[in-house]
Amino acid sequence: MDSLHQVLTSLRRVIRATDLHSKQLVKTTGLTAPQLLLLQAIRDNGDVTIGEVAKKISLSQATVTTILDRLEKRELVKRVRSTKDKRRVHVYLTDKAIEILQDAPVPLQEQFSDQFNELELWEQTMIISSLQRIAQMMDAEDIDASPVLDVGALDIHQQS
Repeated sequence: MDSLHQVLTSLRRVIRATDLHSKQLVKTTGLTAPQLLLLQAIRDNGDVTIGEVAKKISLSQATVTTILDRLEKRELVKRVRSTKDKRRVHVYLTDKAIEILQDAPVPLQEQFSDQFNELELWEQTMIISSLQRIAQMMDAEDIDASPVLDVGALDIHQQS
């Protein structure tokens, strides 16, 4: 097998693994990876504002707000305006969300992150460099992408 074939096959496997994991996540929890990560961030950080949770999961505040709108309609989160500072809105999980999180699988991103962090620094740097070069070769370096391992829209209800 030549080098190009190996690269293309590996890229396809990464895309396919992400797609399969995303579909399994939606099937088992009814949530996309970003929705699950958002709920987990709220759970793990306690009394948190929308801006704080957006920073924790590296998504824009506007994207988080859109996802929260969907989660609130499904009665998974509730937003409460701060009594001390009316500009601040805190986000809390409902009992329904806590129940879903108890049975939710580990997001692919978390699994990847744990394994990546165990690598030596030189190996992490090599992977970053290689992936940045691949993005450049695919004219993808200017595509806006969040650091969330998921395919398609960030929210399953955003898809056309």
